[in-house]
Amino acid sequence: MYASSKYSSRGPALIPRMKIKHRIYYITLFSVVLLGLIATGMFQFWPHSIESSADWTLDKRSVHDAPLVRLPVSSPISERGDLSCRMHTCFDVYRCGYNPKNKIKVYIYPLQRFVDEVGVPISSTGLSREYNDLLSAISDSDFYTDDVSRACLFIPSIDVLNQNSLRVRETAQALAILPRWDKGMNHLLFNMLPGGPPDYNTALDVPRDRALLAGGGFSTWTYRQGYDVSIPVYSPLSADVELPERQPGPRRFFILSSQTAIHREYRAELERLKEENGEALLLLDKCSNLSQGAASVRKRCYKGQVYDYPQILQESSFCVVLRGARLGQAALSDVLQAGCVPVILADSYILPFSEVLDWKRASVVIPEEKLSEMYTILKSIPHRQVEEMQRQARWFWEAYFSSMKAIGLTTLQIINDRIYPYAARSYEQWNNPPVVKWASVNSPLFLPLIPPRAPGFTAVVLTYDRVESLFRVITEISKVPSLAKLLVVWNNQNKSPPEESLWPKIGVPLKVVRTKENKLSNRFFPYDEIETEAVLAIDDDIIMLTSDELQFGYEVWREFPDRLVGYPGRLHLWDHEMGKWKYESEWTNEVSMVLTGAAFYHKYFNYLYTYKMPGDIKNWVDAHMNCEDIAMNFLVANITGKAPIKVTPRKKFKCPECTAIDGLSLDQTHMVERSECINKFASVFGTMPLKVVEHRADPVLYKDDFPEKLKSFPNIGSL
Repeated sequence: MYASSKYSSRGPALIPRMKIKHRIYYITLFSVVLLGLIATGMFQFWPHSIESSADWTLDKRSVHDAPLVRLPVSSPISERGDLSCRMHTCFDVYRCGYNPKNKIKVYIYPLQRFVDEVGVPISSTGLSREYNDLLSAISDSDFYTDDVSRACLFIPSIDVLNQNSLRVRETAQALAILPRWDKGMNHLLFNMLPGGPPDYNTALDVPRDRALLAGGGFSTWTYRQGYDVSIPVYSPLSADVELPERQPGPRRFFILSSQTAIHREYRAELERLKEENGEALLLLDKCSNLSQGAASVRKRCYKGQVYDYPQILQESSFCVVLRGARLGQAALSDVLQAGCVPVILADSYILPFSEVLDWKRASVVIPEEKLSEMYTILKSIPHRQVEEMQRQARWFWEAYFSSMKAIGLTTLQIINDRIYPYAARSYEQWNNPPVVKWASVNSPLFLPLIPPRAPGFTAVVLTYDRVESLFRVITEISKVPSLAKLLVVWNNQNKSPPEESLWPKIGVPLKVVRTKENKLSNRFFPYDEIETEAVLAIDDDIIMLTSDELQFGYEVWREFPDRLVGYPGRLHLWDHEMGKWKYESEWTNEVSMVLTGAAFYHKYFNYLYTYKMPGDIKNWVDAHMNCEDIAMNFLVANITGKAPIKVTPRKKFKCPECTAIDGLSLDQTHMVERSECINKFASVFGTMPLKVVEHRADPVLYKDDFPEKLKSFPNIGSL
């Protein structure tokens, strides 16, 4: 007790005085020690790998600043390319994994200067402007990642675009020592000028193990289908010369040949065709009376007459593209830019991006042995088809040939589509000029694999002038928990919508779209205002559906996003006496349609209905002011091969306040036309796509004798 009291009487008196006197000193000392420990830990565990370098910018890709790497003579060398490689044998798709954007991640190796033992570079040109542009475009794209651990695809910074500038063995050694090379697995090389004299092989001669090759001169012998990517040979004139787009149609010359240094047998055959067809064919060659230089590259001559190149290409309907020393020719890009239809005579040549592009729409491919018949073959093509091919040729150049960026990103997109086939671009997206904003919508056929990006649904209400009924519908729909937006399509051009202050006040955005013409198809237009994937199409007189019924319908659609999910069910029947289809609206145990007066569907079908509806169905619907709902049922059933889903037991959908003057469906000829619609549409589709089912979706407990509070959807309407 005494010792304790002694300490307590002396200690507390000394310690505070010491703290006050030396506080700053101790705090400073402690801070220095702590910072030292943190710094030591960071240097100990921070990654030092060269792979973790920062972003790829133009400044950081300076050859002079790149670290020097010396290759010993004994350095390992990659093996020859394996011709048996396919995506399932030589590519590790598990590196790519799943990501919400369905985008592969591409890593670009930091730039290095590779030299041999005595200091001679492996390339005479270092990093070309074209390859620098290519890497810059990739590093600025959504494909790029600077995190090597996330990468699915690796691109070396070693420029192998032009084999003429490479030392083949040393380049293979440089590839083999890349940190992630692993026998070329998941690596991509870009090469446009393969081979060298005298053989001029059609694929890069550099040994490359299992690496994918984006090559500019593949033949059927060297191209690994579904693995390699055939790319165009970039034309420097694409950046240096601007050719304004020219309207398709007849031009000054029918056929034009502008290539220089072609084989003498081809030249002789072309001269014979020139003699036979006169001014219809223009045969150009290198100008002999001009001094060599940059200017002479952009000139072509015929009998002393000088023409500007590539401008002269726009003066011809067809332009010849013959094989040279290499199969791939930059002339193909120049011809496409001019909107001239290329006539390709290069047997076994794999056309650029032929995995996805339909070259029959933009070119004519003729066997070399039929060069003498070229004029006759081309004359047999209808004028209208030639104009379409000219238009397609120009668009191919703009979309896929015009820059190294276009070439590089197209290559990556093709590889991306192989790895994520359920999110791949369609034939139409690759080959049709983009008159539609397809980027904003996904196909619903695979949505079970991909959850909807925007929650909830957009209600699209088609109306003409039933304002009172419209307001009641808006009020009822606004009670549905999953409603994200309400879009009113005002189809009356002679009357303005009510003032904003008169509209019902609801808790979600309400937009009014005024149409230019009174068409039923306006309800299925892909309006930009529709941001959700789920759409509820509903008429302005459907006032009887409860919020529970609508919410339940949406929940069913989420389980079946590729179906039409709706409330009014209808049936098509075969009339044996009349020998044709009949529309049936009576209550039966079967349904084959749900009417879009109240139905959920994916907004993808708006695009198909507006831009891809077969034949003249859409115009027929607009002219007759009937059957747009049947047309949508035909379209969805034909695309998916599946029947619609009717939800809830309700069958009566007539508006109690509406008169015969108000409703189209009350016209006496309405039902007759509905049967005519089915027969008309079946004829256009060439089949009957509608599927008959005996199925209805109802909430599990809606009929059971349970307290209402136990039911998720207690207010489900009866018949």
